[in-house]
Amino acid sequence: MITISDQEFKRIADFIHSHYGIHLKDEKRALVTGRLYPVLTKLGMTSFSEYFNYLVGDRTGEAVATLVDKMTTNHTFFMRETAHFDYFRDYVLPFLEHVCKDRDLRIWSAACSSGEEPYTLAMIMDEYFGNERALWDTRVLATDISNAILDAAKEGIYGSDKIAPLPDSWKTRYFNRYDSNQFVLVDRIRNQVIYRKYNLMDKGCPFKRKFHVIFCRNVMIYFDNATKEELVDRLYEMTEYGGYLFIGQSESLNRDSTRFKYVMPAVYRKL
Repeated sequence: MITISDQEFKRIADFIHSHYGIHLKDEKRALVTGRLYPVLTKLGMTSFSEYFNYLVGDRTGEAVATLVDKMTTNHTFFMRETAHFDYFRDYVLPFLEHVCKDRDLRIWSAACSSGEEPYTLAMIMDEYFGNERALWDTRVLATDISNAILDAAKEGIYGSDKIAPLPDSWKTRYFNRYDSNQFVLVDRIRNQVIYRKYNLMDKGCPFKRKFHVIFCRNVMIYFDNATKEELVDRLYEMTEYGGYLFIGQSESLNRDSTRFKYVMPAVYRKL
C-alpha cells in the first residue's frame, strides 16, 4: 500500500474542497488512500505527489472525472426520507397546480446520484396529475458531478431489492422486468427526467429560469459552514418566490442567516 504524507493529503483535500466543496477532515485520510490507491496502481505511480501533479496537469478532464467518481459518496434509495415525498405530493403540488398558470413545473433534483430521487418525483407527479399530465411540463432536472453515476441513473435499471420500498401499484405501473433480478423504468417516466452534469460549487447559474422546487438533500453534510452558507444563498437566488427547498433530515439551515423560511424539518420556503 502506498502511504500518504500530511502534505500530500492536504494538497489533495484542498483541491477537492476548492473545486467541489467537500470538506475532508484528517480522519478521512484512510478513506482517501483506500479509494485512490487503485488509481495510482493502474497508472503505475508510486506516490501521491506524483498523482497530484498528474491530476493538476491533466487537460483531458479524465483525471478529475476519475477523482470525482472515487471520492463522492453515491448512497441513496427509493423513498428515502418519505415524509418529504408525502409533503411534496400533499402540499407542494396542489400549490403549484394553483399558481403555475403556464403549467410549467420546474423541479430540480440536485446531487441526484443514481436517480432514485428524481424518478420518485416523476412517478409522484404522474400519479398526481393522472390523465391531465400531458397538459403539464413535469420534467425533472437531475444533476450530479459524477459522469459514472449519471450514466447509471439514465439507464433506470434497479434490482428487486432497490424497488422493494415502492408501492406495489408503482412496481406494476412504472417498471418492466429487465432480467431475472432487475427491473427497468418505463420510458414515460425515464423521459420525464433530464440528466445534466453540474457542480454545485460553480458560481454561475446555467439555468434560464428559477425553480419552484429544489431537492438538495444529504449533500451539505460534506461541506463546511462557509461553503454550505454560500451554496444556500445561491439556491435561494435560483428559487422562485413561494418555492421550496428540501434538504436532508440530518441537515439544517441557520435560521438567523438564511433567507429561506422554515416550514418543517428539512423543508424551507422562499417567501
